[in-house]
This record gives sequence, structure tokens and C-alpha cells, in this order.
Amino acid sequence: MKFLDLAKVYIRSGTGGAGCISFRREKFIEYGGPDGGDGGRGGDVIVEAVEGLNTLIDFRYQQHFYATSGQHGMGGQRTGKDGEDKILRVPVGTEIIDEDEETLIADMTEVGQRVIIAKGGNGGWGNLRFKSATNQAPRRANPGQEAVERTIWLRLKLIADVGLLGMPNAGKSTFLAATSNARPKVADYPFTTLVPNLGVVGIDEVEFVVADIPGLIEGASEGRGLGDMFLGHVERCAVLLHLIDGTSGDPAGDLTTIIHEIEAYGGALADKPRITVLNKIDALDVEERAFLTEEIAAVAEGPVMQMSGVSGEGIPEVLRALREKIDADRLRHRKEAAPEAYGDAPWQP
Repeated sequence: MKFLDLAKVYIRSGTGGAGCISFRREKFIEYGGPDGGDGGRGGDVIVEAVEGLNTLIDFRYQQHFYATSGQHGMGGQRTGKDGEDKILRVPVGTEIIDEDEETLIADMTEVGQRVIIAKGGNGGWGNLRFKSATNQAPRRANPGQEAVERTIWLRLKLIADVGLLGMPNAGKSTFLAATSNARPKVADYPFTTLVPNLGVVGIDEVEFVVADIPGLIEGASEGRGLGDMFLGHVERCAVLLHLIDGTSGDPAGDLTTIIHEIEAYGGALADKPRITVLNKIDALDVEERAFLTEEIAAVAEGPVMQMSGVSGEGIPEVLRALREKIDADRLRHRKEAAPEAYGDAPWQP
């Protein structure tokens, strides 16, 4: 499956049906009077957040979405049929943005949330509506309201509790693979991760979601490397986990680079709680660990933890530190394991 987090779509609601001009014509009924029905209303264009989606790839192959128009009114006081709504199903975390790419229309943050972004036109009145004591044979009906046509942008920001930051090859994908069932690509060359990955991590009977995004390099805010286009996926996180490669040669400089890039990105990202971890300590001796930890702590202006995603050393402590930074209402308790299909219970069909 390909990952797509930005899509431009064109939508149009349904036009309202026109009212009908009709008169009752039956044998032996003189002056039957008007009996034109109203037109049906046009369908709405609705955006709905659903479970089971984590990409906007469906909108790459279809960009135009039109609701159907309402049916015209008919004689015999018959109202036209309403148009059918058009529903756009998007992943949770999708933002709906106006054509100017700045105005936020809606933020789909909950499963089942629905937003009408183009309302269908009302149906026109038939001539039966205009009947009065002084106008008993009106020859007037209203047309239906026009459709609403607009262009919108869909921008996906993954909903996770922890966001991974770091230079390329800092060990972010290795950490995600070691702590969850996610299987991101892991290799010994930079920019192994090209799209964000999500994994559910468990510690002490609770679970939270970790988002791994492609690594940042110096000048990412200006478009170098993969740029900062994926930083939006960690904007919703409660805490940032900054992994630093202890074998890079200049870990303190790597930390300074990442801090500069997230500050250049703007918003509240730089103000989020951040846990700094010296990774790949399995390749360092005791003296190197202590020296690099002190050097990084001077730049981070805070404590620095140690961890190895390969050997597993320090991972439980890092996960517990992350748990303390996440609000209790965002944590999910692990479900009890289902009983075995062939256990001690008696067999029954």
C-alpha cells in the first residue's frame, strides 16, 4: 500500500429540483385548482472519519465527487425524490482545508465524525404552495437552489502518542521494530524510512501509539533531503522521543541540528515535551557512553537516557519515561488474551 497524506479533491453538491406548475384535470371536477408538487432537495457532500484507514491513497485515483440532484416536482401534489448524499471516507486525523491551503474547515479527530462540506440545494416550491384566497390559480413555481461547487484539500496528520525524531540512521525504525509488531524497513543506509510508520507499544499493562517519520537533516526546513513535510504527523503527539546515534561522530551536533529544524518548522512542535536518548550504546564502551551523555546533556539542557534498540538495553526505562509524559486518558489498557480454542473447556459444536 502506498502512503499519501495530501490530496486535492473537487466536490459538488446536488441541485434542488424545480417546482411543478400543474392543475387538476379530472372529469366532472370543475375548477380542480393547482396541484404542482415541490422539487426534491439535492444531496450533500459529507466527509466521514472511519476506522481502518491510514492513508489518502484512494483520492489519488478519484478526485471528483458529485452528489446527485433532486428530482423535479410533479402533478398530483407529488414531491420529487431527494438527491443521494456523497460520502468521502477519510482516516482519523484528516484535516479539511479550503482551496487557499490555509483556512481550516474541519479536523476529523474521532471515529464516526461527520462534516457537511457542501450542502445540497433546497427543492423549489410547486404552484400548489402559492394558492391563496385571492390567487386560486397560480401559474408560478420556484426553481431549485443551485449546487455548491468547491475545491478542498485533505491533509492527513497521523494520530499517535509518541513521535520519533532523529537524523537518518539514528535507529528509529529499529526501536519501533523492537518494541512493537510493526515491521518498518531497517537497513544500514540513510533515508531507509520514506513514509511514516505507526506501531503500538506496550509497557506495564498499558499501550500507546508511536509514530516513526523519515529522518531530518540540516536544511530540512528549506527542503533538503525529504524536507520537513512529514513533521505534521508528530504535531498531535503528547511527547517527542529524540534518538541520537552514538556512533555518528558528532552526537551533540546532531542534536543541535534537529532542534534547529523543529524550531524552524514553527507551531507548537518545539514546545512539546521531549525525551532525549543516546542510542546504539551497544557499540560504545563505558567511558564513551559517559562522555557522550555529558556532551549531549549540555546541549539538551536536561537529562539524557541511554538505550540500544538492537540489544534491548535501556528500552524498558525509555518506555516508562514516555508513559509518564502521556496523559492517562490517552493510554489504552491491554486486552486480556482470548482463551485457547482447544483448552480445557468441553468440546461443543
